[in-house]
Amino acid sequence: MNGIVYLVGAGPGAPDLLTLRAAKLLEKADIVFHDALVHPDTIALAARAEKIAVGKRCGKHSTAQKFINKRLIDAARRYETVVRLKGGDPMLFGRAQEEIAALEAAGIRYEVVPGITAALAASAELGTSMTQRGVARSVAFVTPRVGEGENASEWARSLANADAGAIYMGAGQAEAIAVALVAAGKSASTPVAIVENASLPETRTIFTTLAGLPRLAADQLTGPAIILIGPQFRAREQSLRTSAVEEDAAPAPCRRAQSTLG
Repeated sequence: MNGIVYLVGAGPGAPDLLTLRAAKLLEKADIVFHDALVHPDTIALAARAEKIAVGKRCGKHSTAQKFINKRLIDAARRYETVVRLKGGDPMLFGRAQEEIAALEAAGIRYEVVPGITAALAASAELGTSMTQRGVARSVAFVTPRVGEGENASEWARSLANADAGAIYMGAGQAEAIAVALVAAGKSASTPVAIVENASLPETRTIFTTLAGLPRLAADQLTGPAIILIGPQFRAREQSLRTSAVEEDAAPAPCRRAQSTLG
């Protein structure tokens, strides 16, 4: 009999944002295939499992998707519990559909365990909702990344037609993103919030606009980052700056930790 493959969302980074179901599966897993950005403490929950890194990082050596598919099928024919541990949520820019198709074609059982996606973790980090009454009633999750041999997508038009949006895997293409969105109809003054290492202690936020996006994103980011775009981020930047000024002016015993501002 074949085992079962669990496509598990590891969340945005912080190990304690893992779902209970995901944690329990990791504890009983026989083998875990994990992405590059999954936190080591999350992987460590799979104490009894064989652990295999199959991550994909832009500009670095990556494991071919067809090879990952085959490894999952082979593992399911040998082990009872196979975990494919993906950053964020498996069903959003995680290539889960390709793995599901391969498993179905091979007659392998599978289950998807959702995780917190990076855009929502970044929104929580900022204390700013991606949707707000009267301000943002539609949100687009997009990526400018295109796989080898694939046709270009209409991501810029989709985001331009939404009130707000999140751009995944886009920090390295900041200039092209700004140009594409302005060409699609977004104003160059559209507010942007770049959240680096969302949910982790070293998280950092940079506020800018589409016009300033290329300079800030290219020069200042070192960790994984997501780009948030929408009118609500201008108000949030102003609110945080006002709060920081007030705390600087307060007597020392009354001061609180300041918000991180780029």
